[in-house]
Amino acid sequence: MAGPDPGPAVPVWLAEDDLGCIICHGLLAWPATLPCGHSFCRDCLKGLWAAGCAGPPRSCPTCRASAAEPRQLRKNTMLQELVDKYSRALREAAAQKSIKEVGRELTELVEQLVGIVRNLQSQKHLPESGPENERSTLSMGMSSSDGADLALASSKPVTSDTPERKMKDILHDLEEIQKKLQENFTWKGALEEHLQVKLQEAPSSSSHPLPDHSCPAPRRAFQFAQWAISPTFDLRSHSCSLEVSEDCRVVTVSHWPQTHLWNHERFVTCQVLCSQAFSSGQQYWEVDTQHCSHWAVGVASWGMRRTQILGRTKDSYCVEWKGNSQLSAWHMVQETVLGSDRPKVVGIWLDLEEGKLAFYSVADQETLLYECPVSASSPLHPAFWLYGLNPGNSLTIRPVNV
Repeated sequence: MAGPDPGPAVPVWLAEDDLGCIICHGLLAWPATLPCGHSFCRDCLKGLWAAGCAGPPRSCPTCRASAAEPRQLRKNTMLQELVDKYSRALREAAAQKSIKEVGRELTELVEQLVGIVRNLQSQKHLPESGPENERSTLSMGMSSSDGADLALASSKPVTSDTPERKMKDILHDLEEIQKKLQENFTWKGALEEHLQVKLQEAPSSSSHPLPDHSCPAPRRAFQFAQWAISPTFDLRSHSCSLEVSEDCRVVTVSHWPQTHLWNHERFVTCQVLCSQAFSSGQQYWEVDTQHCSHWAVGVASWGMRRTQILGRTKDSYCVEWKGNSQLSAWHMVQETVLGSDRPKVVGIWLDLEEGKLAFYSVADQETLLYECPVSASSPLHPAFWLYGLNPGNSLTIRPVNV
């Protein structure tokens, strides 16, 4: 019986998000899985525990469940094999892409040469050739970068009595090469398009269409107009993996760590609070989530520990899109699954007069996603979490269109 295929192929549903460490925001290295089921890099976990930044001694950074002694951590070999396989697949995909680009450049070059020769042919006056009956040989054996045979069977010595004849022979050979290149890439393009359709039909944790910015957001009349606000991100609280726009209304996962001065107000994970704090009254704001594969939006007190996760504490509430077709609400480590529809814009209604927090999916009108009681024992700030393994992920506090 044949053994397993050792190739680098990975399942279509596997994404980098599934193999990441939320502590270092990179692919898992020497992955250790805790009893609660969450996995991290062993060295990241040891470092976090040694610094005393994970809550109770030796607790899970995600769910705060108690964990084993550091010396009892063992490598999850299956996860390590998946990470290694995924890394190899990425490298090979990048190499294959480079090969295809070279092939396309070759096709474009031949097309340009054909154009040049045709242009010369169209000229009325051509220079005289050398000695008559000059024998000219055009031997053009080419092969495409991904294996298509472009050798010309007709490439043989021909007698060219005039420049026109020479040019006609050159043009014929170039057109043959162009035809074979086009046939090769047309066939492969059709195959890739077919495979791409299949991949789009399969579930994916990170593929979401980006919004169309060609049309402005529609204006609408809605019930929260008089309480609409546009809060701004607090520059003291966002983690060193995040960068904030000049107007403090767009937060993005950076491609490299930011050189912010460290202080105890900064989150360890990719989280940020807004500067505005609310202890009374009614407020409403909206968040555009279309450019973020995994996110959470909600509220939290300023006293929330900077090593904790939004919605996993008694002083924070959120709705969270996991990127795997699941929307959930979180509070005090309790998850409430809301469904599989992803809201493109989330409206947050904070009514501290009635002690109520509500989340809406915003389109032409608001559709209630989740509502819960909320306590204002401490002032609450708009709060946000972005998945740190996807540089470029961003959330935007957008103006409310009424």
